[in-house]
Amino acid sequence: MMKKVVYYVAISIDGFICGLDADISGFVGEGNGVTQYLVDLKEFETVIMGRNTYEFGYAYGLKPGQPAYPHMEHYICSKSMSFDNMHEKVHLVTEYETETINKLKKSSNTDIYLCGGGIFAGWLLEHKLIDVLKVKLNPLLLGDGIRLFGDSKQGYKLNLTDTHSYDGGLVFNTYNILYK
Repeated sequence: MMKKVVYYVAISIDGFICGLDADISGFVGEGNGVTQYLVDLKEFETVIMGRNTYEFGYAYGLKPGQPAYPHMEHYICSKSMSFDNMHEKVHLVTEYETETINKLKKSSNTDIYLCGGGIFAGWLLEHKLIDVLKVKLNPLLLGDGIRLFGDSKQGYKLNLTDTHSYDGGLVFNTYNILYK
């Protein structure tokens, strides 16, 4: 059975996954919503992300070539990255190809966590490769930054399948993307 790509991401009310200079300081950083997110991440064995998202972890102690989530296989999509010392759970994908993502969807034991990345998420959306959008909607207007789907102008209807409210005004909405 083919697994789903789940774009599970924090956003501002105006649709940004971070502000200018990758600023996430205004996002809800504690409480029962953050706890739920950390519990939910345990359900994934595979994570995909772009270069910028992976390198964002460096500011929080991630070492190049090491897994950001120790229990997950990492597939980092980048045409320019290389590592001197790469952990066995970290794999570089040097070409954005739909077949690579489809192979992961067929071979993964769990759904696949799409971690951040407006540019990469936009490419995946344009190729109809994201199945579920799970947004952690933060009570915040950023005005500028990285958009949820980067520069993609693709539009689709969504089907709301779940919603929960948490501390600090955080709301998790889960949608299936209706590609028609």
